[in-house]
Amino acid sequence: MIVMGGIVGVGIFINPYVVAQQLHTPVLILGVWIAGGIVAMLGAFIYAELAALMPQVGGQYAYLREAFHPAVGFLYGWVLLLVIQTGGMAAVTMTFARYLLELTGWPVSEQAIVVLTLAVLTTINCLGVRLGSRVQSVLMLLKIIAIAVLIFAGIFLVRASHPLLHPVLDRRASFDLLTAIGAGMVPVLFAFGGWQTANFIAAEVKEPAKNMPRALVMGVAGVIVLYVGVNFVCVRALGPQGLAATSVPASSVMRIAMGNAGARLIALGIAVSTLGFLSQSILTAPRVYFAMARDKLFFRSVARVTEHTHVPVVAIVLQSVCTLIVALSGRYEQILNYVVSMDFLFFGLTATTVFVFRRRERQREDQAREGYRVPGHPFTTGIFVAVCWLVVANTIYKYPLNTLGGMVILVLGLPVYWFWASRPDAAKGES
Repeated sequence: MIVMGGIVGVGIFINPYVVAQQLHTPVLILGVWIAGGIVAMLGAFIYAELAALMPQVGGQYAYLREAFHPAVGFLYGWVLLLVIQTGGMAAVTMTFARYLLELTGWPVSEQAIVVLTLAVLTTINCLGVRLGSRVQSVLMLLKIIAIAVLIFAGIFLVRASHPLLHPVLDRRASFDLLTAIGAGMVPVLFAFGGWQTANFIAAEVKEPAKNMPRALVMGVAGVIVLYVGVNFVCVRALGPQGLAATSVPASSVMRIAMGNAGARLIALGIAVSTLGFLSQSILTAPRVYFAMARDKLFFRSVARVTEHTHVPVVAIVLQSVCTLIVALSGRYEQILNYVVSMDFLFFGLTATTVFVFRRRERQREDQAREGYRVPGHPFTTGIFVAVCWLVVANTIYKYPLNTLGGMVILVLGLPVYWFWASRPDAAKGES
């Protein structure tokens, strides 16, 4: 549930129309969603091996620290706190507030809902991993039900009026078609992102070497089924042109199937989905800042855990406060424009750590390591790295100014790392 909760947010309810604006046949639209699922599964394979090899608090932070240098791990945590995690959470929190107020009509401001939502979820996750994971499981179950209702209604309550198998292509095979497929893959890969956050809490999972690979592979497989199902009913009910014309495809399908009541029902499902994503983010990502502080590369208080629940309360509160500042500033849209380049930059970099750890194994006499291994390595790992960095290159090409903002924050992390690392009590990055 934690793996799936980190992936399923609001993207699956909105992004299908973005893809349909780039690609105009059902085969191409469904094809890129299946391709995106394959890339996500490759990522799950990679992170499963890393989780089994190194079930440490902080996930990506620990892998980058041990494979390359503590500075690389620190820069990831720095960008996660200031760009990737808090920017994404701010946008999702505002989305939840808007849907909730639209559904209820409560005479309160969006800002009040944002503050209350973050406060409640932060409190829940400060009370312990078990309680936080139970709440996450309930919210994820509700999300699955909402998506299942959408798929059921789209298949059984909507009369299919659009062909699904022809035409196959919307233009002749050319470079233009290739670039259109690439543009369509971008929102798909965004929607499939998030499986990596489960690794942040690997050290708090029972038998992580066995259970983390299972959770990653099964969780991503489940999301692939849900996502392809949603896009199938969207194309079936609306057709490529109708899908491209609506920015709320899930609501459009449910309105056809069940009228306005159906549209309100799926709006409720979207609100629950955003809430589940926020709960998962608050549960997992603060473990990165905790790990940084434990290595003496951040404020000492961030490494403190409560005596009874063993939860990094300060780290959790720090992230929620940063998220609140971004959300209330109203400038989170600008941050989201360069979240993507930073996120996929570190996706690809983290995947390369598999090559580093495998090489170190070969250099040691005890090179026969038991545990999960990436199927098809090094080819599958190389494909995943290439895809991630192609996304980064595409983002730099399309949004150079916004990407520059993310790069500036990344570079500013270097003097901050130097400050912490130069302190006498700083850890030197040993395992």
